[in-house]
Amino acid sequence: MELTQMITLGANFLFVFALGWYLITNLQWYDYRIERVVLRHHKTWWHILYFVLPFLLYNVFGIYGPFVLVAYIPFLYLWHAKLDKKLILTWRVKRFLILLLFITVVLNTLWTLRHISETYSLFLPLALAYIASWGVEKFLFIMYKREAKNKIASMSDLTIICVTGSYGKTSMKNFIAQILSEKFSVYATPRSVNTLGGIIRDVNESLPVDTQVYICEAGAREIGDIYAITQLLNPQIVVVGKVGPQHMEYFKTLERIQQTKLEIIHSNRLQKAFIHTSVTNEPHEKVTFFGDDIHNLNATLEGTDFDLALDAAEHHFHTSVLGGFQTMNINAAILIAHELGMSADEIVKAVFHLKSVDHRLQRIDAGGKIILDDGYNGNIDGMLEGIRLCSLHTGRKVIVTPGLVESTVDLNHQLIMAINEVFDIAIITGQLNATQFESELKVNEVVMLADKAQLVKTLGEVTRAGDIILFANDAPNFI
Repeated sequence: MELTQMITLGANFLFVFALGWYLITNLQWYDYRIERVVLRHHKTWWHILYFVLPFLLYNVFGIYGPFVLVAYIPFLYLWHAKLDKKLILTWRVKRFLILLLFITVVLNTLWTLRHISETYSLFLPLALAYIASWGVEKFLFIMYKREAKNKIASMSDLTIICVTGSYGKTSMKNFIAQILSEKFSVYATPRSVNTLGGIIRDVNESLPVDTQVYICEAGAREIGDIYAITQLLNPQIVVVGKVGPQHMEYFKTLERIQQTKLEIIHSNRLQKAFIHTSVTNEPHEKVTFFGDDIHNLNATLEGTDFDLALDAAEHHFHTSVLGGFQTMNINAAILIAHELGMSADEIVKAVFHLKSVDHRLQRIDAGGKIILDDGYNGNIDGMLEGIRLCSLHTGRKVIVTPGLVESTVDLNHQLIMAINEVFDIAIITGQLNATQFESELKVNEVVMLADKAQLVKTLGEVTRAGDIILFANDAPNFI
């Protein structure tokens, strides 16, 4: 083999791997759905810059493609280094990369032995690796799903609670778990695991066999997603939290969102459904509506107090959890605890000891500043409540936000108007809503950050002791 051919072969090998790394990174962000990567990516120009243009240049230059590689690898490395949500090397990712390397070696060997071309293919190894990976994952998915169903069936005394809604699912799941843990052996899906594949893996790998109550969060991007989760788990108790115009780019209408969330009631073992009044008002013998039962609400920077009736008697609740909107999620948790036999006194005590969920209006006092970390909250109700809480502070007020993601211009306008009324400084991260914020923000000082890598430095420059800082939503920079 000539030196030139060896260089061309090695360059092709590295180029295919680099393009594959870019592809699988984007697939991981978008639940491994190629149609979402191609048609619904938030920064489609990345595809042109980091995939299409290098692909075309490499093929145009032919045997001089290695010179394109010399420029492309550092370019892609810098892109990857700036990501705040980098590729996680799961077994699925490793299987794809191994298949890609194997197919590339096989094709390049055939190309060389048969003298088919002096330019080795880029597209064919990627396409074959994706198709082969899809087939392997489909087969493994069926096997893992069967394993999960068998495990659930073997746990005959297990009570399964499934939670969904447009927002607040993770908080609600955690509040239910904390309250029920006072009396039962409880296991809840970790973090924001809420897809069918994630739940199957969680059941197989992490669900203890002696669990009495399993609490699962169900999310959706398409009609049928929650139905599939429901058919896997067949929960006895389900909760549908507040539904609003979240993920509108996927569902298009509020009615489709409501329809999707209500798929959760199609459980073969359904005993009780707790449904927020924003979803439907259609009565059913197994349905209890909630959302309008909280009285005497008082939510401050120190905690939240409210009254709620149980067993026809009014009870007072106090929690250190911040945010009046969180009482909706706590309300659902209280109703479930009562349904499972906990007394009013036990529930009051459990609510008192509730801990806030990380990054959801979590208060942190540091360096003389009050930080409200609401980075994992991306809905208008929660963000407006965070703003209201900040308005109670007597010092300067600073907000750090990219705005609402997967939402509407009107809701972002509502958010901006609320920011204008309260804050002294607004730091806007990312480019998704930058144009709207630039034109509508009227606060004393506005800082636009296209790159979140500058955020720590910026906060050090513009904030001081005595400030309150609200981190409202934290979209990854691929959004």
